[in-house]
Amino acid sequence: MDTLTHQLAFLNHCRGIGRRTVWQMIQANPRLCDLHKCTRAELRSIFHLSEAQIQLFMEDRSHIDLIRLLEAYQAEEISIIPFHHPNYPSLLKNIYDPPYLLYTKGNIALLNDKKILSVVGTRYPSVEAGKVLRGLIGPLISDGWTIISGMATGIDGMAHRLALHGRTIAVLGSGLWHPYPSQNRRLFQQLCEEQLVISEYPPSAPPERWRFPERNRIISGMALGTLVVEARERSGSLITADQALEQGREVFAVPGSILNVMSAGTNRLIQQGAKLVCDWQDIVQELNWA
Repeated sequence: MDTLTHQLAFLNHCRGIGRRTVWQMIQANPRLCDLHKCTRAELRSIFHLSEAQIQLFMEDRSHIDLIRLLEAYQAEEISIIPFHHPNYPSLLKNIYDPPYLLYTKGNIALLNDKKILSVVGTRYPSVEAGKVLRGLIGPLISDGWTIISGMATGIDGMAHRLALHGRTIAVLGSGLWHPYPSQNRRLFQQLCEEQLVISEYPPSAPPERWRFPERNRIISGMALGTLVVEARERSGSLITADQALEQGREVFAVPGSILNVMSAGTNRLIQQGAKLVCDWQDIVQELNWA
């Protein structure tokens, strides 16, 4: 592991600083040399940390045993991919707020796949949604597409399972030692063994409500486009769609009955300009991969 990656991993375990502060640190000191010499005054004046944040950071800087943590990760076959690593996804590097490193378990070669589509939707899909998903995902997998999603219950989990015989990536809203939800534990194990699971959070990080919408930018950011199958008008899936639009990516939506609340979100996306999807070729042609 090179020195910069080591320093990034160290910072990733420190409280009191967030992703934006770490990027500021990289801008100020690209190799992150002499982090242990950074004073309270510098943390306050250069990085605008509060006294409470400085106290947390200083405590962790003094007590974290990164060597022990890295040995534990290695024993679990967890790899760390920083932003300067050749395997770091090129599309993800170009979004507004990229993660400065990724913890990965599984086949890291999938990070460099070119034909990636994110698939998201409700946690409570209808029977019809399952049929629609199979009709769309099956041909895409056969055509060499990699499916990325969030391993949630419902559409996410269904998409991953359909893609197990092809290529699929799961992005967690928790650390790799705390996969969520618990009912997808078996799926998580299959993905780690046969596919790829990634997270920007340290493996020990528990699932937190705020982390799930935050990780959505990675799901959309690694893909050429985002497909929303079923979603309420206010749902996490629409956050992913919004992130995709902000990142300049295509958004696709499956239409549904105006009487079905689970179609309200997708119908609204179409009304706002998302590509209406009738079959898998609509996606391929829009992304110029016909």
